[in-house]
Amino acid sequence: MPHDVIVIGAGLAGLAAARDLVDAGLDVVILEARERTGGRVESETLPDGRVVQMGGEIVGTIHYGYRQLATELGLNIVPSYTEAEGLTAYDLVDGVVLGDGWLTPDDVASLDSIDAELVALSKQIDPANPIATEIGRQLDAMSVSDFARAHGATPGALRSLQLSSSYTGGGSNERLSMMGEVRAMAAVGGHSMRDYGMWENLKVEGGSSVLVDTLTALLADRIRLSTPVRRIEIGASCLVTLHSGEVLSAERIVCAMPVGPLRDIELVGLSDNRRRSLFRQRQLPAFKAVVPLDEPVWERVGCNGLIPSERDTGGFWVQGGSVLSSMNGSDLIGQIRNAPPGVASEQLLGTLRRTCGDISDPTVLWRFWGTDPWTQGYVTHWAPGDVAAIGPLHGQHEPPFYVAGSDHWVAGYMEGAVLTGRGAAASILGRDFDLYPARNSSEIGE
Repeated sequence: MPHDVIVIGAGLAGLAAARDLVDAGLDVVILEARERTGGRVESETLPDGRVVQMGGEIVGTIHYGYRQLATELGLNIVPSYTEAEGLTAYDLVDGVVLGDGWLTPDDVASLDSIDAELVALSKQIDPANPIATEIGRQLDAMSVSDFARAHGATPGALRSLQLSSSYTGGGSNERLSMMGEVRAMAAVGGHSMRDYGMWENLKVEGGSSVLVDTLTALLADRIRLSTPVRRIEIGASCLVTLHSGEVLSAERIVCAMPVGPLRDIELVGLSDNRRRSLFRQRQLPAFKAVVPLDEPVWERVGCNGLIPSERDTGGFWVQGGSVLSSMNGSDLIGQIRNAPPGVASEQLLGTLRRTCGDISDPTVLWRFWGTDPWTQGYVTHWAPGDVAAIGPLHGQHEPPFYVAGSDHWVAGYMEGAVLTGRGAAASILGRDFDLYPARNSSEIGE
């Protein structure tokens, strides 16, 4: 007997979609290739009992959809690292600097001018149809660095912008679309992506894995783990063939898996245009490292735990207590992945030793999201020209095939997972759903 809906992928998007569908009384089964739920949201328990977040970790005031789901599930939202006391420490190629004094007044004015221009442009862009205007098409053809140079960015401003990108695992600004930046700002009502006090100031108490664990407990009898999919056939009755050879049927499919692994699946029955748009997307490879320390060593030098780096890592932020997180983007992926055993960890710790002085030799925990077979990436990558190439079908459903996941949104991968998951469920149920609640909410001001 067919199910009402098969959800493929038990990450945050799939779980969010399934929860709303089950609550509406539908017969849902969730297929997950891994031995666990959560996708790119994952925790690990240390020998001393501390629980650390190895994947998605932080949200912000503008991530309304994520916060709303957490509230519905009875979870607490607490401040993240952005309220820590102290100064940012910069691990620059020409030395370590505590505070922003390495930027000249002209650099600061340049950065402020660029931010103001980006905010103004974001108010002109419809995130659901970003290339509908001439300015949208122009922005899509530009890199972040192209735009900054065209607006008179000083060398110090360009350097600061690159540090911000590296810190979040974004890679080189020469290869990142200006439209990706402005569209993300448009989706949340026009807030600079360098405003960490809006983008990264909150987290679920206990970590984002608590949100996943809560959803998993609610849906436990619907989830099939270690169940990779080999073939999806879309039709009057949708068929899903597992690697084991078992075939399941359903009236509808919610595809909540990253586009990289999806390309490895035989997909039949989708229109050529929708398939072309879907497979044209790409993800940015990145690795996350977590460093559990015995004490917050950054405090002894007056640092707040935020340490952007130009050297062997993207830098660090405080996950909580004396635990640091580090995101390392595509420009570092080769030297980290191909390093001899222990070398990448030692280079990562080198940033801490340069900025904070002598430290013990903690065990560095790595998650290679960029090369993990079930993710093949970290967040959606927008290179110049990608928005136009992917086209207006991006993120759109072709019933009975529905898409969900951070690949199909633009501003925060956990927020995107929640919103597209719940949006897919709403489409199946014939309900209205706002994909841009932060943009349209009076709760979030300028």
